[in-house]
Order: sequence, then structure tokens, then C-alpha cells
Amino acid sequence: MDTRVRDRDGALSEDEQLGVVLVKSGIINIAQLGEALGRAKERGCNLARVLIEDKLLTEEQFVATLAEQLGLEFVDLATYPVDPAAAQMVTEALARRYLAVPIGWWEGRLIVAMADPSNVFAIDDIRTLTGAEVRQVVATAEAVTATINKYHRRDSEAEHISAEASASSAPVEDDRLSNIKDVREDAPIVRLVNLLITQAITDRASDIHVEPTGRDLRIRYRIDGVLHEVMRSPRNIQNGIISRLKVMADINIAERRIPQDGRITTVVEGRAVDLRVATLPTVHGEKVVMRILDNSTANLNLSELGFLPQNMERYEASYTKPYGTVLVTGPTGSGKTTTLYATLNILNQPTKNVITVEDPVEYQLEGINQIQVHTKAGLTFASALRTILRADPDIILVGEIRDRETAAIAVEAALTGHLVLSTLHTNDASTTPNRLIEMGVEPFLVGSALDCIVAQRLARRLCDRCKQVYPVEKHKLASMGWDVTGMELPEQLFRAVGCQVCGKTGFSGRFAVHEVLTVNEEIERMIVEHAHADDIRKAAIADGMVTLRHAGLLGAAAGVTSLDEVLRVIA
Repeated sequence: MDTRVRDRDGALSEDEQLGVVLVKSGIINIAQLGEALGRAKERGCNLARVLIEDKLLTEEQFVATLAEQLGLEFVDLATYPVDPAAAQMVTEALARRYLAVPIGWWEGRLIVAMADPSNVFAIDDIRTLTGAEVRQVVATAEAVTATINKYHRRDSEAEHISAEASASSAPVEDDRLSNIKDVREDAPIVRLVNLLITQAITDRASDIHVEPTGRDLRIRYRIDGVLHEVMRSPRNIQNGIISRLKVMADINIAERRIPQDGRITTVVEGRAVDLRVATLPTVHGEKVVMRILDNSTANLNLSELGFLPQNMERYEASYTKPYGTVLVTGPTGSGKTTTLYATLNILNQPTKNVITVEDPVEYQLEGINQIQVHTKAGLTFASALRTILRADPDIILVGEIRDRETAAIAVEAALTGHLVLSTLHTNDASTTPNRLIEMGVEPFLVGSALDCIVAQRLARRLCDRCKQVYPVEKHKLASMGWDVTGMELPEQLFRAVGCQVCGKTGFSGRFAVHEVLTVNEEIERMIVEHAHADDIRKAAIADGMVTLRHAGLLGAAAGVTSLDEVLRVIA
């Protein structure tokens, strides 16, 4: 059957021309082409759309094929060494309008990456604006947009607004409250604060640090767990920026001697964003730290958090029980709350009454009763827990066990038929029982109530574009502290390199490394006898527990992260 669609003069149609090139390049075969042409006719769309929707063709393959048809070069902007000066030769508005961005020079001509290289208006406008002859190359629309975002950052605009605000601001020593109204209505300060928040979200930052120093105001973003300095502003706008943030967070603007907390809800690029704000008095003025709360985090699946299959199986066996205590431990910022929220998303059923007590409530979960701790009003973790136990709960989440009273009530709740989820600050799983005992909970209660302990850390993911493979050397692993005797060693590992995609860091995103200790009869007996943490650890390993270090090594062997990164986050 002839599936080709010809023009009136008998020539091959554009779809057929594309199909011939795809078949010649081996991306699809003749049978797939025939079926796709038929589906394109049924759906009333072009061949490329059908192939991409049916996952027979990626956008990169399509654009590369299109470039070949037009006799142009296809460029992967993720790995191409873009010239920052060239990229900024056209305005951001023009680059976005035409999805075209200059990326360098070739024999005196400006190389412009375009999603639509046939757009003569774009070429003419860029030639007129830059005064240079243009050489078109082809790139995907997504890659062009990412390059525009990267090289038309708001940093330069922020620095310009910072200078403008500095010229019109009073000295930092002038702390009179009569200036507050001016600060709130000061347009440059408002624009600068909005830009700092917007850029932080664009850069995938988890925290924004606004830090007064003796000379200036330093702005830092925490990206993938590491702080990066992004800007320094004149010191005389310090009070303006901090006052603006305090107004947005509904914090007492006149009080500068004590720490304060607040919350900002704003809209960035069409979506609502929450920021948890904390102020801290320092010798140079108030420091402000904003935690960016991504609401999508509350809807994560456990499968997306990096659990090894054996760890996932052990953890799932614990949180699906009708009663007991499940503790997630680790340092601040190790993703404990995210793990518990992902667990609650599974446990949250219409047949269950789920109640949480948190300080603060970071994410609001639909269908779950969430209580915010208010210490000044007398609502503590312990008092809230007592109230919760009278509210017929099935599942209780305690944001953090901080003291003996909270620990004792949580343990008793688990022993009276409730499933209790909570967090605790310990270095690993095996030290957790003794930590509860040190808080004042009786060892026999700890042993009976504890069902599962998850220790975790967050490690950075290697950038898939630039990570580099190298052979494993057994003696180096041994020197790093791994017990290589009897261990199945990987043949190769990967190291961070750095490219345009990952901002020269070699990493992009993070994942969790877990250690899951399930309390069996032997470990319960050891807890009751107040055994040393090392003995509990050995018993857990004999029972099949994968330690944090071993889990990190498995992640490195799978190419997800590097050994250096594992050692950075796991002692």
C-alpha cells in the first residue's frame, strides 16, 4: 500500500521528505514510517508531531534532521561553549520573541542558534541590531529558551537597581522609624527584592541568605545543598532590603534586637510560591534567611526519593503496619520532612484519620489535619500530642521529637495502637534508640515501640551531560574507609566535570541516600539491655541493613553521584 502523500506536481510532500531522511539515518524503519504517515493523516497533523508523541522521535532528533534537510548545522546548546558576550548582543525580549540567541563568532559572522532558522524577519532584526552578518545554526526551542534564561540572567539588572537604590537611600546608620514609609514605597528596593526572589527560584535555590557585613550586603543562594554568592550590594541599602522583606513577611519592622519568624506568599511566573522567613540579629545588622517552599515537594512519591530496592522493601513493610513508631533521622536539611510527607501521601486514605503537629507547617496536605505549634500560646509538641490522642487518630506525624515529654507521649501513642511518624537528629540509625533513652524514655518502652529507623542524607546528582567514567582502584576505596574485603566492587565509577548545563559544577539536582534499620526481636532485646550503638549496628547489618556508606557507594557505582560527594555528606 502506497502511504505517500504527494503534491499536485507529483513531488514528495514535506512529511515524506522528512520520512526519507529519518529512514536513511536509521531513526525509524519503512514500516514505522508508513504507519506514522497513516496516523498523521487520521489526526490531521504533521509527521513530526506524530513521531514525537508516539516516542519514536525525540525533539533533538527532529531538529537535527530538519537542519540536515535545510543544509544547516545542528548545535547541542547544552554542551556548546556559548560566548556570554555574544549572547547578550541582542535584547532578552527580541531573543524570546524569535527564539533565537547568538552563541559565538565564525569568520567574522555572528553565530545565532534558532529554533526556526527559516524566519527571515528574525535574521534581519538581529543583523540590524548587531551590525553583523548572521550565520544560522539550528537548536531545539527548549535549549534556546534555557540559554536565554542563563545568559540574560537578572543579576545585571539587580546590580543596576541596587546602584539606583543606593544613590537614593539614607546611610545605614540612620535607623529612624520615620523612614519606614519611604522604605515601603521605595520602588528600586521593591524591584530588587522581587528580582532576588525570582532569580533564586529560576536557579533552583532552596534558601536565600541576605547577610550584612562590615562593608556591604552579601546575597547567597543555596543550590543543591551548597551556598553560592550571587551578589554584593552597597551597605546603605541594607535596612531598605531587610525592612521590605520584613513587611512582606508580616514581621515587626521596629524590632531588631531579637530573632523573628514569618512567611511570604508571592506569585512568580504565574505560580504561587511560599517562603519561610527567619531574621537573626548580628553585629552588623539583621540577617534574613528565606527557605523557598516548593509545593510540588509535598506531592513527591517515595519512588522518586532514591530508595534502593532493598531499602524500599524494608521501609514499606514498616509504614504499612497499623501501629508502631517510624523515625527518620539525619542532620538539618537532609530531606527528613520530604520523606515523611511522601509517606503520608501513600497513607492518606479516606478510611484513616491522619493528624500532624509541626513547627512550622511547611506544606499543606489535602485531607490531613495539620496543627501548627505555637509555644508562646502554650501549644507545644507535647500538649498538641495529648490533644491529638483524644481526637481518634489512626496516624500521627510529629514534626520533631525535641524533648523527653514529646518522646514519651509519642512512644506511648505507638504502644496504644497508633502509627507514629517523626524525625530525630542523630547521625545514623543505630544511635537513635540510645538517643531516646538519653532523653528519659524507658528502654523497654523504646524497644517495644520502635519499628523502623531511617537515617538519610542528601547527595548531589552528577550531571548526565558531563560526568566522566574512570576505573575503580581497590586500594583507593580502602584508603577512603570502605571495607573492601568480601565486598562486590563496581568496575567503574564517575567523577564530576562541569559543563554549561550544570553551571560548571558537575552536578544537577539531589537524591537521598538511606539506611533502613528494622527493629527485630534481637535488636529489641539489645535496646532493652541498653546495648552499645556499635553492637546494634552489627546486628542490623547481619539482618540485612545497608549502611549509609554502602548505599552511597552503590549510588556512585550506578553513576548517580561521585565518591567525593558521598564522602562530603556521609562521615
